[in-house]
Amino acid sequence: MNRILYFDCSAGASGDMTLGALLHLGVKVDDLNAELGKLPVKGFQVSVQKVKKRGIEALKAEVLITEEDAPHRGLTTIKNIINESTLDGKVKDIAIKIFTKLGEAEAKIHGTTVDKIHFHEVGAIDAIVDIVGTAILIDRLQIDEVYASSIHTGSGFVTCQHGIMPIPAPATLELLKGVPIYSTEIKGELTTPTGAAILSTLAKEFGRMPLMKVDRIGYGAGTKDLAIPNVLRVSLGYLQEGQDSSNQEACLDHHQQWMLECNIDDMNHEFIDHIMGRLFQAGARDVYITPIQMKKNRPALKLSVLYGKEIEEKVFSIIFTETTSIGIRKYPVEKVMLDRKTQSVETPWGNVNVKLAYYKGDLANIAPEYEDCKRLAEKTGLPIKHIYSEVNNLIKNML
Repeated sequence: MNRILYFDCSAGASGDMTLGALLHLGVKVDDLNAELGKLPVKGFQVSVQKVKKRGIEALKAEVLITEEDAPHRGLTTIKNIINESTLDGKVKDIAIKIFTKLGEAEAKIHGTTVDKIHFHEVGAIDAIVDIVGTAILIDRLQIDEVYASSIHTGSGFVTCQHGIMPIPAPATLELLKGVPIYSTEIKGELTTPTGAAILSTLAKEFGRMPLMKVDRIGYGAGTKDLAIPNVLRVSLGYLQEGQDSSNQEACLDHHQQWMLECNIDDMNHEFIDHIMGRLFQAGARDVYITPIQMKKNRPALKLSVLYGKEIEEKVFSIIFTETTSIGIRKYPVEKVMLDRKTQSVETPWGNVNVKLAYYKGDLANIAPEYEDCKRLAEKTGLPIKHIYSEVNNLIKNML
């Protein structure tokens, strides 16, 4: 049974919040400091104290710097520090993966290569301790898989080495590409580049908490006092039977998607077929039209597009160049899918692919492929409903 960790990022995530949350699960800070002592750098110590954030008791972790530090280190230097330590090999591997991802993001933002990038804030000893400490605690807690919620980034502006930047900071946003993120009216940087690097490297999936038996819960406190509890919550436990990645037939597949909508009342409806075709070619998951009545009872169409974040710019371009819409609405949605597989069925007239859907390991739905059935109907002159019925009977006898 997989031992898993779930990050609830309702108040974002940072390096010190991650350390505090993982230590709150029961690892002694003295044990962490002993492991960190294996690094070939000195002049630091992790300290913790219990604090309350909006009534929730949490652990506030802080890296105390006892000697002057050189904060501008390159990725090669940081890798050498980790590799020259006497830390466990798994710990080294996790830490280097996190720093490499962080370095790649910084290099892309600054238009250089990863071997030339020099970290600023994240090259300082406290960031090294946050990341290496996280790797140590993940290993100490014997975590098999990590999951995380959608990530709250915060809003407004933050001051960093290069000046005033919008939130999320450029490196943070780069690290969170493909990850479901959101912001609210809460002002301030809730998710830092270090927190983003840790989560985007470690998490297998982002979304709702998987079906798990929770054993322990930890809360890591942020520095600021916010309108919400400024804590990172982690749940340690076991993935329940049927949710293991080796038993996919029992799983519901959760995917973060985006929905775009626009109302159109002044366009030739014949254009819709072309527009839908372009959207599907661009990678849209679904496109559909709903008849609506707008103000003054004008008949109109609502165009809805379900898509992944990675094709958003393509979707926007098609909508604004191909339709008469001058504005769109978009919002995140969670798409929940049954496990699926395709099986070929041999009929008297030719082969037909059939889609099979499973819920908790049991067959829930059978769907012959329409285009295959249409091809055989045109070939034989038989009614398509006759071919559908025959395919359904054949697949049921095979199962």
